[in-house]
Amino acid sequence: MKGAIAAGHPLTAAAGAAVLEAGGNAVDACVAAAFTSWVCESMLTGPGGGGFMLVHAGGETVVFDAFVAVPRAAVAGELLAIAVDFDGDTQQVFHTGPGAVGVPGTTLGLEAAWSRFGSLPWADLAAPAAALARGGVELTPAQGYLHRILDALLRHSPEGDAMYGGRVLQAGEVFRLPDLAATIERIAADGARVLYDELLPLAREDLQSYAVIEREPVSVPFRGCEFRSNPSPSSGGMLIALGLEALGDDLDVLHAMEVMEAARVPAAGGTTHISVVDAQGDAASLSCSLGSGSGVVVPGTGIHLNNMLGEADLKGSARPGERLTSMMAPSVVLERGRPRLVVGSAGSERLRGAILQVVSNVIGRGMGVEEAVDAPRIHWDGTTVYAEPGRSGDVHFGRRNLFFGGASAVEVRADGTLAAAGDPRRGGAGMVVA
Repeated sequence: MKGAIAAGHPLTAAAGAAVLEAGGNAVDACVAAAFTSWVCESMLTGPGGGGFMLVHAGGETVVFDAFVAVPRAAVAGELLAIAVDFDGDTQQVFHTGPGAVGVPGTTLGLEAAWSRFGSLPWADLAAPAAALARGGVELTPAQGYLHRILDALLRHSPEGDAMYGGRVLQAGEVFRLPDLAATIERIAADGARVLYDELLPLAREDLQSYAVIEREPVSVPFRGCEFRSNPSPSSGGMLIALGLEALGDDLDVLHAMEVMEAARVPAAGGTTHISVVDAQGDAASLSCSLGSGSGVVVPGTGIHLNNMLGEADLKGSARPGERLTSMMAPSVVLERGRPRLVVGSAGSERLRGAILQVVSNVIGRGMGVEEAVDAPRIHWDGTTVYAEPGRSGDVHFGRRNLFFGGASAVEVRADGTLAAAGDPRRGGAGMVVA
């Protein structure tokens, strides 16, 4: 097999699968898929956000921290509180607006990982996404649902309203981003720094001083394997590690969630995730986010800026120039030093529980990755247990819902074959390249 990929949209997964088919490695596929996700998952991710890529290659695991930094020159502007309604009964309030924008790092993070581990030309990895942005993407039902529930966040500014067509976009419509196409072509030709030299309207000192940080992953044993994930100053990987340690022989997920809840922080909202394993058995796990989006769209670029400063606790003790904390947790589970499971999730504060439950299902219960991702989930927020059909809780959803995260996972089976699963809650897709 040439590899496998799971992502939050079929076109995102297809872009990475095409790279694997062409002989590219896990990082190549992850980068190409990430560029494409900016187009077909534009409300969740893009060059105006931040993220983390965990790479396991040649026996080494490294995390590229390209998350949002606190600007030295704060942007004036009152924060807007906007509620997102998931199912008519369950809401989450996000704070957004120009004053919520942090210094983005996603594009530099992709370039840093590619510079160290990539094998195919950078421009070739970006070109399909640019063509897709110009030609347009037909919105899937899952994307139509996201546009509906996120509309107040996406279009509360004149620039955001113009970018998204001046109305709520519906499933089946073709959505084009010609300005973003031109931006991707600039990045392909001139590198990621072109954003920071010419395109981003932030303080020059903040843009010039931003740098990707390489970190050693947090690690914890689990059922004869080793779970590795995003380390401090982010909290997601640390909390999942605590949760896995607390699962016990009975795999009591609710107890593990209680342990994680005791140490939690708020999390960014609009996240997407990509998991890849290549023909050599190396892996890449990428989580990126715009938060819930600031509504600030840079004129002429198609770049929607993040709102990561919108949650005060997300900033934590970070000072100007330093990274914010994050719940995002791109992860890998190793068995005898080799990837057994590559996983991550979207889902704001629910993503840590989604990852915990997928890992528990695959490694603890022996489920295949598709069954593990599809299995009904719970979420506990400290007072209330939310549950999908088939699970017990205080608040029951009538069907599976992206409130419970959007996991993307690739499994390496005992016989060396691969399986991949994108979360049906977000219209995700998994592809194996034979």
